[in-house]
Amino acid sequence: MKLENNLLTVEISEQGAELQSIRSNASGREYLWQGDAAFWGRRSPVLFPIVGKAWEGQVRYGDKTVEIGQHGFARDCKFTLVDNTDENTITLRLDADEQTLRLFPFNFSLEISYTLVDDRVNVGWKVINNEKEREMPFQIGAHPAFYYPSGKFTPDGINGYMAFDRQSNVTFELIEAKGCLGATKYPVKFDSDGLLPITPDLFDRDALVIGDNQIHRISILSADFMPYMTVLFSAPIVGIWSKPGAPFVCIEPWYGRCDRVGFNGDFADREYTQRLAPGDEWEASYCMIFEGI
Repeated sequence: MKLENNLLTVEISEQGAELQSIRSNASGREYLWQGDAAFWGRRSPVLFPIVGKAWEGQVRYGDKTVEIGQHGFARDCKFTLVDNTDENTITLRLDADEQTLRLFPFNFSLEISYTLVDDRVNVGWKVINNEKEREMPFQIGAHPAFYYPSGKFTPDGINGYMAFDRQSNVTFELIEAKGCLGATKYPVKFDSDGLLPITPDLFDRDALVIGDNQIHRISILSADFMPYMTVLFSAPIVGIWSKPGAPFVCIEPWYGRCDRVGFNGDFADREYTQRLAPGDEWEASYCMIFEGI
């Protein structure tokens, strides 16, 4: 499936409702990582109904305990196309079925929409609780990967810079035992211009997890400080991640995140878990702006 205007062409797959390509029409430049399995085989998976890993790989829903993989199952499900009257928008839908109920015992619907406006791609999430009597806990997040501005990894220099909407007193946490979050907070090391250099060792200890609504905009600049692209979001958490040596960086707005090390409580009590009343809907969105066209 495709959205196209005079600036960008965007491709989306029904599998996982996953973005496949964001390409400049003028230059042919591809912004979205193309999923080379030598580093990471995905491109922009949707994370639902959990974000990150559960401690010991297990999630408790009341008296029911299930084993569920990292980031949940939506990224591996086939969505169906929702009829659209807006030619600039594609909406895809996933409904609970027998297979999802084994991992997430709630009757849900999940809609993912992509809207192309000028140099912007807006991504919308709608979660619907179809339960008649039960509150539904859930988490959701994005995981888009973007090529570095140069299109390659520089092992002995700077791969670009990240500019946040806050240039001081920002802290992050790290993934530690069994893919879960540790208790230590580390300061983001901005340079004298208030930028975070994307150095070859920045992700040696896995993702940088920035919570507590500290930031809501991340821009990527080239190594010579030229604007490249920006992610705008309202989510309370953002993960920044790459594979060491890979030519991409992920900017991941999250409504939820992995367990703390040792957490064994109910899923509804997991930090940042959203709670949706019976019959209610929940909506959120984020936006990608491609300035380097």
